[in-house]
Amino acid sequence: MSAQSRQVRKRRVFHIPGYDPMPPRRYRELYRTEGAAQADISGYEIGVKADRSDDTFRWTVGARIDGRSVLAQIDVLVWADIVRDSMAQSIPATYWQLVQTAWTYIGTGTLRRLMWMRKGPVIAALYPVMMLLGQLILALVVGSLVGGWAQGLIMGALALVGVTEGAFFDVVAWMAWAIGWLLLIGIVVVLLRWFKAQDNKLFAHYLMHDYAYSAKKRGETPSELQARMTAFTAIIAEALAMDGDEVLIVGHSSGVHLAVSIIADLIRGGHLRDDGPKLAFLSLGQVVPMVSFLPRARRLRSDLAFLSTRDDITWVDVSAPGDGCCFALCDPVAVTGVAPEGKRWPLVISAAFTQSLSSARWKELRWRFFRLHFQYLCAFDQPKDYDYFQITAGPILLADRYAGRKPSGSRIHVPVSKYTSLLP
Repeated sequence: MSAQSRQVRKRRVFHIPGYDPMPPRRYRELYRTEGAAQADISGYEIGVKADRSDDTFRWTVGARIDGRSVLAQIDVLVWADIVRDSMAQSIPATYWQLVQTAWTYIGTGTLRRLMWMRKGPVIAALYPVMMLLGQLILALVVGSLVGGWAQGLIMGALALVGVTEGAFFDVVAWMAWAIGWLLLIGIVVVLLRWFKAQDNKLFAHYLMHDYAYSAKKRGETPSELQARMTAFTAIIAEALAMDGDEVLIVGHSSGVHLAVSIIADLIRGGHLRDDGPKLAFLSLGQVVPMVSFLPRARRLRSDLAFLSTRDDITWVDVSAPGDGCCFALCDPVAVTGVAPEGKRWPLVISAAFTQSLSSARWKELRWRFFRLHFQYLCAFDQPKDYDYFQITAGPILLADRYAGRKPSGSRIHVPVSKYTSLLP
């Protein structure tokens, strides 16, 4: 089939975000601003218009690239409210989550195996543990010093006036002890609350809630999220039943493993048509092993194995070693240890941040770890073969764009996970 006959004129895009409490309009505005920036850099036209949907957050995109016009409709899976609810924890509850999550990853041996691959995401996982423990230790030290100082001051005053024993001494000594403890507790509470108020800069509580949400059922999908995924699957099924050239599912960060299960359900449900839109999957900055390596992630492991052999989809996995928050260039099927005979997907490639961003831009972003984790959805000032906006709003199918593309030579594709059991 010629490239001309396979031109995309109409595309449906379904974006599945990761664990993010921000409202979905953030993704529309990011698309609007970064798309305009990429269009200026790469010399094409792109425009974004707000749209309405009762079940998703939606916008439409009109683009003219290489002289060809494309209309795309983008729908976002809304689960920011679930994220916010899971983050509505008291400070003591967050520390209890820390204990439970650490026990899950350490006790199952998962953390040790994750460290065999990329250190970046493991450091990112340990960061909230160390930061929260550091905050607690600092608060206890400051509280102890102030409480001890106050207690010593009171006892020193008694000694100064010559009171060293008797009933009055005992009462004042008890009061000094109580004041010391009250100051200790009060300062710990105040400091821990202050630290939490700074979490928009420190991200310790946010990351702790993120990892705790994935680990609380040891790899099983929480029921409230599964309900949203089921409803979103039905919407994608409707798109596959309509006219169009491509249905593209984009998973970002922890949204990747949600997308894997959604796509597997679509295929098992018989929603792909030979004469219908092509189904494509773009996974970005994936953290699949954080879930697939857990003991109860049997459904996810089964879905990974199932998708990896399909000839009716295209699955391209994009990451970058410069993104310390993802398992860069780790084949999620292979490292999970469920690669079957005849495995085809995913095609694992690098966004090559150090090459596709100018040296000045890379220097500006290099230590902004969370911003870099979203770079896949942003403009590159020296783009190579990865351009998010041409993929989502351009005239070429994902399958054609990367036809013949070899996987990254530095990818990790050996079995690592201890747990490889599948659903019956």
